[in-house]
Parts: sequence; C-alpha cells; structure tokens
Amino acid sequence: MHKIVALWAIPRSTSTAFEWMMRQRGDLDCLHEPFGEAWYQGEDPLWPRFRAGAKTTPGLTLESVWDGIRERARCGPVFIKDFPHYISHMWNPEFLSHFTHAFLIRDPAKTITSMHHKWPDFDELEVGFPEQRALFDLLTALNGTPPPVIDSDDLLENPAEMTRAFCEAVGIPFIEEALSWDAGGDPSAHSWWDGGSFHANLAKSTGLTPQKRKYIDLQDTPERVRRVHRRMKPHYDHLHGHRLRAGLVPS
Repeated sequence: MHKIVALWAIPRSTSTAFEWMMRQRGDLDCLHEPFGEAWYQGEDPLWPRFRAGAKTTPGLTLESVWDGIRERARCGPVFIKDFPHYISHMWNPEFLSHFTHAFLIRDPAKTITSMHHKWPDFDELEVGFPEQRALFDLLTALNGTPPPVIDSDDLLENPAEMTRAFCEAVGIPFIEEALSWDAGGDPSAHSWWDGGSFHANLAKSTGLTPQKRKYIDLQDTPERVRRVHRRMKPHYDHLHGHRLRAGLVPS
C-alpha cells in the first residue's frame, strides 16, 4: 500500500486552503474530510446536533470510508485532511500505523469565533481540540517521538518555509509551484457539506501568500463562546509547544 499522509486538523483552521495547495501538486490523491462525511451524513450519523429528517446516505459508514481510502492507497499515494474527533473510537495501533501523521492547529480564539459566525448553534463536541490533543499524545507514546505540527498563523505568515518544513517532516517533495493557483477554483466540488459554503474565500484566492497575524478580541463574544475558548486553549497550547518552525524539522 502507498503512503497515506493524514493532516489532522480542527474546524476553521485554514485546513481546506492547505488541502487546496496539496491538490495543486498533482502527485497525491487528495480527499476532503472523508471521515467527516460519514460522521455528519452517513447512514448512522454521530454528530451531536443530528435530528431526524436530516440528510443521511445509506451505505456510507466510517468503516466504508476507511475501506475506500485503503483502496485508493493501493493505486497511489493519498493525502487526507480530516478531524480526529470523527474517529476517536477507531484509534488503535494497527489502524494508526497506516498513516503518516501530521497536525494543523490554530488559535482557538480564531477557530471558535469563526465557528460561531458560521454555526451559532455549534456544539462543543464539534470543536475537536481535546481529540486532536489526545491523538497527538497517543501517537507520541506509540512512536516515541511527536508527529509534526503546523500552526496556521505560522503557515500564513511564512507559507513557503512552513510548507517546506511540513513536506520534509512527512517525507514528500516540496513543490513550490503548488503554493499558487488561479482564482475561480471550485473547492465546493470536493466538499460534501452544504455545497462548500464555508470555502467562498478560498474560491477567490490565488494561493498561500504571506499574511500578518491578526488578534481576535473575545471580549464582545457571547459567554458561551468565551467558555468554550477557556476549555480549548490548554489543548492548543500543548500542541503549540511542539510546532514546526521555519527551516526546522523534528529530529
């Protein structure tokens, strides 16, 4: 079986922009949140806000998704971007051994306010920071070394060097040309959720370009948002301490 590079992210972490960049390479079969589709829209949805009558897809399960990923990997190398909280019950050494793991993190002040903007009724179980940390710690214990971690702010401030560090860490060539693309692409073609409405800005973009860091003030957000942030921040801080720096890879 060929390499399966898994980028374990959290919602609203610029992960689809990273995925879009990986699609420009042309040497990887790229999948957009395949486990998420089954978690939200499979025949037995697991998301906490599911209500009878919401969309479901007969025959689509987490197990069928995993079968499909392995089938693709028999044909060539695969890249998936997904969220660990969709499959936390599936983690075991055998399952995890099939992946080359990496993590994409983002300041929870940014992800949670963005989720609240898109989904005012989001459930805390959809945020994903605790599971992201738990998977990181499990892989570190199993392998003896931490898997690579990219911080979204570092990526957007210095996209070329951070992407190079990521590629070196997961053992794939760095292709600088993949950092830019023509505007007007259609990320929704790869998104199973809501026609890709979360990705309108990405469709207008022309690449991963340097951006200044932005500070998010939580003072004017609802108490519920601030409460979720307080609970998520320690998990982010834990992974942030292990993040890749430009020009450096894990020893």
